Amino acid sequence: MKFLDIAEVAMASGLPASTLRYYEEQRLIASVGRHGLRRQYEPEVLNRLALINMARAAGFLLSDVAKIFGRNREIAIPREELRARADALDQKAQEIKALAAMMRHVADCPAPSHLECSTFQKLLRVGTKHQSRMRRQRQRKGAALFGN
Repeated sequence: MKFLDIAEVAMASGLPASTLRYYEEQRLIASVGRHGLRRQYEPEVLNRLALINMARAAGFLLSDVAKIFGRNREIAIPREELRARADALDQKAQEIKALAAMMRHVADCPAPSHLECSTFQKLLRVGTKHQSRMRRQRQRKGAALFGN
């Protein structure tokens, strides 16, 4: 089997060698040895790094990723948590899309003053209701975390 040295892994993954060394310190990846002064990795490390990148993009902390990988190099994917995070990302995407639509309207609105525009007024009311709803949800989650 051909092993990849740290420079090859860095090039293929897009991660700097310092990050690879840090991930190794955190036991997220493991080298199989050294060739001279260069760490050597099995080719499968690229899949593991891709999974780490995906988890990080989804908001997982490295400590969360370490739990997913476990101690015996098996991957235990927390499916329910992934579903919940996917739902949260969908919600955030909808919010961003609505905000983009509002910004387009403001940019293109023909009214002499945005405060005279009925569509703008409606968008403001909807946005305010949404923010109030989100604030209440965060408060409920915080209360649930602290047993209130």
